[in-house]
Amino acid sequence: MEDTLAIRPIAELSNGNIAADDRAHRLAVGGRGEPSFAAAEIIARDRNGIRRQRLSARELRADPDPRLAKLLAQLERPRAAIAGLSFDAPRIMGIVNVTPDSFADGGRYFDTAAAVEQALRLEAEGADILDIGGESTRPGAAGIDVEEECRRVLPVIDALRAQARVALSIDTRHSEVMRRATAAGVRLINDVSALRHDPSSLATVAQTGAPVVLMHAQGDPATMQDAPCYADVVLDVYDFFRERIAASEAAGIPRSRLILDPGIGFGKTLAHNLALLASLSLFHALGCVVMLGASRKSFIGHLTGTPAPDRLPGSLAAALLGAAQGVQILRVHDVAATRQALAVWQGG
Repeated sequence: MEDTLAIRPIAELSNGNIAADDRAHRLAVGGRGEPSFAAAEIIARDRNGIRRQRLSARELRADPDPRLAKLLAQLERPRAAIAGLSFDAPRIMGIVNVTPDSFADGGRYFDTAAAVEQALRLEAEGADILDIGGESTRPGAAGIDVEEECRRVLPVIDALRAQARVALSIDTRHSEVMRRATAAGVRLINDVSALRHDPSSLATVAQTGAPVVLMHAQGDPATMQDAPCYADVVLDVYDFFRERIAASEAAGIPRSRLILDPGIGFGKTLAHNLALLASLSLFHALGCVVMLGASRKSFIGHLTGTPAPDRLPGSLAAALLGAAQGVQILRVHDVAATRQALAVWQGG
């Protein structure tokens, strides 16, 4: 991988549409009028170390470096619709865990009927996407075989295809599950391994034509929290995404179908998670939709001492941190509360 060059929009400006004569003074993420930013931190990393420079939006636009011009164009380019959803405002992905050992709900929705009921409740609360998963990927979790995973999720997908109006997503690391789920009507694939766990996943996603979430994780769920280590977690995740975007494009998956998730809690310490939350805006210059999944994660418990069921306030704070940095999709357990928080943030 070549040296790293990144743009991190900073100094968020108040919500509101950008007037034509004011555009040069603001950076707009993904073609949206809000949030917008007055400046950017330019970060360069090579064998001599890391250098950081702050430029105003006008100074950045005037910079002669063609690499910066390319990144700026990718940062501001409007994002294509995915699974029928535009990204003129943050979208909410509701989590449906069809597992017996979910860290967040303890297996409450392992039964097919309970999972379908919960999914329809999340849709009624305002979810734009329903993300259905049959394999727990919490820290320390052991894997399951493909047939068991399909036995858990396919009946839920079949029921929701008949009853739900919003797009369905499959949360899986396995190409065969991806194939069967998309054949059953799922419109989005969410892979916590960024299409690395299963050697057939890249080709399968390319063949299905479905958009895919590429999530960063260091290590396997069973061992990822043993001793996570990075040179610089934000830039290392950024470079990981550059490599996965290149691999996806080489396999025939266009950038417009890629969604990037920095993987809060997946092979990260508390300090790593907080650094990523503070720098989410950096990932927009890669030209993809950005997703944040911080709901009820353990970093909230480390900060507050609360168990997973009691982490709603911290989850909302993380969601708004993401929204303020232009994150396009928020993956959450508590849809109604997140929808209300976004309404207040957008109206402020």
